[in-house]
Amino acid sequence: MREQILAVQRMQDYIEAHLNEEITLADLARASQFSPWYARRLFIKWTNLTPAEYIRKLRLSKSALRLRDENCRIIDVALEMGFGSVDGYQRAFAREFGCNPKQYAANPVPLYLFKPYSVKSQYLGRRNESMEKVRNVFIQVMEKPARKAVIKRGIKATHYFEYCEEVGCDVWSLLTSMKSISGEPVCMWLPERYRKPGTSEYVQGVEVPLDYDGIVPEGFDIIELPASKYLMFQGEPFAEEDYAQAIDEIWEAERKYNPSVIGYEWDTENPRIQLEPIGTRGYIELLPIKPL
Repeated sequence: MREQILAVQRMQDYIEAHLNEEITLADLARASQFSPWYARRLFIKWTNLTPAEYIRKLRLSKSALRLRDENCRIIDVALEMGFGSVDGYQRAFAREFGCNPKQYAANPVPLYLFKPYSVKSQYLGRRNESMEKVRNVFIQVMEKPARKAVIKRGIKATHYFEYCEEVGCDVWSLLTSMKSISGEPVCMWLPERYRKPGTSEYVQGVEVPLDYDGIVPEGFDIIELPASKYLMFQGEPFAEEDYAQAIDEIWEAERKYNPSVIGYEWDTENPRIQLEPIGTRGYIELLPIKPL
C-alpha cells in the first residue's frame, strides 16, 4: 500500500509542478515509476478521480483565483492554464462552477474550489512515532484589526476531523474562493459568546473587512470580531506526512508558554485561530492575549 500511495503522490507533485504545461499519461507514468495503465489505475484508486479530471478541476480552480485577484483577460487565463481554446475553457468553467468566467471576474462570488489533498499526508500521515529531533517554535506578538468573519458552524466539533465528519471537508474549498484580509481561510475555536446553542466550538471561516457587505453563502453566519492582539506560534517546516506531529509540537509549546513573561495574559474572549497546516512554512496557530 505504501508503495502505491507514494507513486500517486509523485504524480500529484508532477501535476502541481507542471500544471501550466501539457501533461500526458506517459509523463505521469514516468513520475509514478509504473506503466501508464497501472499508474492511471492507482491514481483513480487513491484520489477517486481520473488524472484528466484531477488536472481539469485543479486548473479551473487556480484560474478562478487568478480571475478574482488579477486584472487579466479571459483568453490569457485560458491559454496559460492549459486550455486549448477560450470557448472550451468557458464551457468547462460554467460546468464546474455554474457561472461563466467573465461574469465571475466582474463579480466574484463564493465557489466550491477543488482542493487536492496529498495522498501521502492523508493515508501515511497519522503516525505515532516521535519526530527525529527537537525542533524550534517561533513566537511573535501580532495584531489583528476589527473585522468580520464569515463562518460555517458545526454541531459538536472540537477539532478538524470531527468538523469534517459533521459538515464535510468541502467548506474549506468554498472559503478559499473568498478574498480574505489575512490572505487565507482560518479555523477557529470560538469562545462561548460567539457560539449559538447547539453549535460547535470549532468552526472554519474567512476574515473580511468590517464593512463587508458581500455574499454570505447559504448555511453560513457572519460574526464581528474586535481589534485584538495575538501570540503567533509557528513551527519549523515539516514533511507533509508529519503534520500530526507538527501540530502536537505547537500544542505542547502553547501549553508550556507563560505570556506573563512579556506582560500579557491569555484572552479567553477572542477566538483561538488555526491556519492550514502547510509543510513548507510550518504549522501556525494564533492565541489571543491581552495586557496584564
